[in-house]
Amino acid sequence: MPQGDVGAIMKRRDLLGLVGGALALPAMPRRVLAQAAYPGRPARILAGFAPGGGVDITARLIGQWLFDRLGQPFVTENRTGADGNIATEAVVNAPPDGYTLLLATLPNAVNASLYPRLNFVFLRDIAPVAGIIRVPMVALVNPSLPVATIPELIAYAMQNPGKINMASAGTGSAPHMAGELFCAMAAVSMQHVPYRGQGPALSDLLGGQVQILFAAAPGTGDYIKTGKLRALAVTSATEADMLKDLPTIASSLPGYEASQWYGIGAPKKTPAEIVERLNKEINASFEDAAMKSRFAAISGETMSGTPQAFGKLMSDETEKWAKVVQFAGLKIE
Repeated sequence: MPQGDVGAIMKRRDLLGLVGGALALPAMPRRVLAQAAYPGRPARILAGFAPGGGVDITARLIGQWLFDRLGQPFVTENRTGADGNIATEAVVNAPPDGYTLLLATLPNAVNASLYPRLNFVFLRDIAPVAGIIRVPMVALVNPSLPVATIPELIAYAMQNPGKINMASAGTGSAPHMAGELFCAMAAVSMQHVPYRGQGPALSDLLGGQVQILFAAAPGTGDYIKTGKLRALAVTSATEADMLKDLPTIASSLPGYEASQWYGIGAPKKTPAEIVERLNKEINASFEDAAMKSRFAAISGETMSGTPQAFGKLMSDETEKWAKVVQFAGLKIE
């Protein structure tokens, strides 16, 4: 065979080999390529509540951590309104590419039954990525209320049905639901008084216009230490690190548990490789001393685990609070 023909055949074989390799490439390491390519540009974490609160602070903490680990900004965007529904709907309608995430929280689980006409279904349309932290609440009373323990509170409420004014940060908020769960399990009645946030509710609790508030723990320590407010117990299933001297409500009312929780969700159909990458990086934050200290500063107890574990929490909480919403006869049009 002429030398030129041999060379031509070899070149064709080389070319076919390259083409074959290129065609095989997508099928082989797709997962590795997706992980390596993400994130290739800035991403957003949508927080459904105003700057300065627990949702906003947690979003910014985890966003900074992801930026440091992955090399692209994860910018917190506050989309306030409708108890977090506006932010959630924006994420539901975003492309499922990992660049628009949700700071999911307890109100998402509550809203599923509290709002009868949402344009999305939380459990169906938001893919769980990772839990971040739980934040306990504390049952606070004005010192004028003659109770110092949960059993005394239950006894007093039974003797005075509907006469205790129970403040909250708004209808469907974590403090409100913690109070309604307490009423349901203790078989007592208290008068709900909603406020626009925990700050105004605390102010009226200090002034005696209301008698009890199931408050998020951060920011309450000074009121408790100075005796301006009396702390009865924490709402978490176990004793809280920040309030170690307080018993749990569950020690007097077995099975009671109500904690604010925060995690990351994404639009459904977000690639599993991206979800797993984010989950891995978020879980790594729980082993970092500086991050653990920052979480502790807002009374956060970390929730490491898989996307499936966070999905179970979302499902369990949605089912749990639907029963409380029904018991209390709550509805927001």
